[in-house]
Amino acid sequence: MKIVLVSAVALIDSDGRVLLAQRPEGKSLAGMWEFPGGKVEPGETPEAAMIRELKEELGIDTHASCLAPLTFASHSYADFHLLMPLFACRKWQGVPHGHEGQALAWVRPGALTEYEMPPADLPLIPILRDWL
Repeated sequence: MKIVLVSAVALIDSDGRVLLAQRPEGKSLAGMWEFPGGKVEPGETPEAAMIRELKEELGIDTHASCLAPLTFASHSYADFHLLMPLFACRKWQGVPHGHEGQALAWVRPGALTEYEMPPADLPLIPILRDWL
């Protein structure tokens, strides 16, 4: 089974809320909410991928030193296995906007379970909630 490496981030604002992005129509798992992120390209570190994805998807800038490794997800889907490090980030430049048509929501940690999320993201919620 192919292993796919994807970086994800819990952007945490000054009120302790976490940013979720809704997967747009036309993509797999459309309509579900997820932590922002994306695939790690060949030769790219997970941190570099996260910085690139934040710029492309949300129009914000951050640095590797602002990405704290928090936990990871390991989940088998039908045709691939997902390995996804989750970083925590409290410092970035700019205001997040959905540059790929995705809706965004700032969510209190206790309300994360109220959002329908992909199976790989679900085990991350209690770890993030307990950490915050």
